[in-house]
Amino acid sequence: MASVTFDHVSKRFGDVIAVNDLNLQIADKEFLVLVGPSGCGKTTALRCLAGLEEISDGRILIGDQVVNDVAPKDRDIAMVFQSYALYPHMSVYDNMAFGLKLRKVPKDEIKRRVGEAAKMLGIESLLDRKPRQLSGGQRQRVAVGRAIVREPKVFLFDEPLSNLDAKLRVETRTNISKLHQQLATTFIYVTHDQVEAMTMATRIAVINKGILQQIDTPQNLYDRPDNLFVAGFMGSPAMNFLKAKLDKADGKLYVDGGSFRVEVPADRNSVYAGYVGKQIILGVRPEDIYDPHYCPPGIFKQPVEGKVEVTELMGNEIFLYITTGEHNLVARVDPRTGARMGDRTQVAFNMNNMHLFDPDTERAIR
Repeated sequence: MASVTFDHVSKRFGDVIAVNDLNLQIADKEFLVLVGPSGCGKTTALRCLAGLEEISDGRILIGDQVVNDVAPKDRDIAMVFQSYALYPHMSVYDNMAFGLKLRKVPKDEIKRRVGEAAKMLGIESLLDRKPRQLSGGQRQRVAVGRAIVREPKVFLFDEPLSNLDAKLRVETRTNISKLHQQLATTFIYVTHDQVEAMTMATRIAVINKGILQQIDTPQNLYDRPDNLFVAGFMGSPAMNFLKAKLDKADGKLYVDGGSFRVEVPADRNSVYAGYVGKQIILGVRPEDIYDPHYCPPGIFKQPVEGKVEVTELMGNEIFLYITTGEHNLVARVDPRTGARMGDRTQVAFNMNNMHLFDPDTERAIR
């Protein structure tokens, strides 16, 4: 097993910088997820680690070994792609065994490894089938099994669930998390889906435009985003951002958005004191906006009035799309709410979980 290090790694395609001075320390046996929008450089970083792309600057280490000039086949990694890339004329068994046969692994050892991987993935009954006889989820498990039998130091996953339907994605990501626990090796996983990242990772690295924005545990990224991009990317629906001004009156701080004015919790006053009289951006997550009749006890709630433009019933909750003055916001409220499309309504912001951002630097104010 091995740790992985990106040491000031950059990758350029002509004038385009796909990965820009990436520094990452990935611990042995960690499950790290690289997440970001399409084109942000996360897959390029993974391909550089795999040796499928030559880096422009920096070093990549697997364990203590610098692998810049090591051939992909000698890096002791296994990669699972978005495309299953199974040989259509081969059985499941032969697809899983093919790489081992090329390496001249003894037949008994191949049989053992394929059998163990098939049992782990629940595909023992499929070993004689051809890929065309399998569902999408079964093909994905075969692709994962083909990686497992190699017994590599590091597993790389490049958006492996993108071709699956919603229900199967949930099931498969659970299986991959269990697999990580069983194999106790290093997993590096690329996705644009922040829900996958939040539910699977021990740590998440958020990338945008080739630059690492923040790396932390899923909960810390959600609770303490460093900037507007991370705050907006992590969480579904996305955090509401409301342009406003920070005012002070009677020893209290207020966020004044024109159509609303909400008080800042007293324990934050010293943190935000330097921004009094300045423009700021208020960040409030949809799940921190409540129907006033169904607020949990003990929160510092502040009322905001607006008009309900759209409602979306989700069963266990309702999304309210609300306009207040020039601001649009999404609230994730109790399904018992009486708010309906077209209504003037009042919602309550939980100011204990508010975020303030500097509009010039886009950094969180702390």
